[in-house]
Amino acid sequence: MKRVLIVETNVAKYGDTKEATGLWLGESAEFVDELQKEDVQFDFISPKGGFVPLDPRSMKYIDHSIMRIYEQPDFIERALRNTLKPADVDPSQYAAIYYTGGHGVMWDFPDNIEIQQLASSIYQDGGYLASVCHGIAGLFNIRDHNNDYVIANKNITGFTTSEEVIAGKRKVVPFLNQQMAQKRGANFNKKRFYKNYAIQDGRIITGQNPFSVRSVAQLLIQELK
Repeated sequence: MKRVLIVETNVAKYGDTKEATGLWLGESAEFVDELQKEDVQFDFISPKGGFVPLDPRSMKYIDHSIMRIYEQPDFIERALRNTLKPADVDPSQYAAIYYTGGHGVMWDFPDNIEIQQLASSIYQDGGYLASVCHGIAGLFNIRDHNNDYVIANKNITGFTTSEEVIAGKRKVVPFLNQQMAQKRGANFNKKRFYKNYAIQDGRIITGQNPFSVRSVAQLLIQELK
């Protein structure tokens, strides 16, 4: 079985503010936990490679399973200290690419051409695109072989405008995921705020918020098996 490529952010603060953000730990750790249960191999990538900061708010939502992954030396080394750079990655080795969230991704996922090209190659080779929460930002500018947005006319979900308001970040973020998805021609689906919700449309699998990670992983694993 080919591997899964997990994308994480290098951004440590909200734009020009001094407020810390970064990777939402559970959106990587819970996904890894599900892959490990099924012996699916994976690698980590970030736009710059190397260090990945953690969103301090995400540390309030740690349970036993997240902590177990967080304490694994392999996770510490490959997911947090030494992620791959885009140039290090051969897309033919991967059956799927998965975009984690945390607000930081809103600044370094949408316009990263190198990772978009990797994702496009994986998708055009019959692979899967997956995201959860703010990770949907990584899907916005991926195009297909006709140069159309891959999410156009697709049923997808991600962190909603209502959830952004509840999180208190409406005025800080550079865009709203829900609006951006709709501008790309996607059919944006959602359920009640902060409830588990994942949706699949063809080879695109998306989750609404941090509580949807395992559902996204399970849908993907079902396809990979």
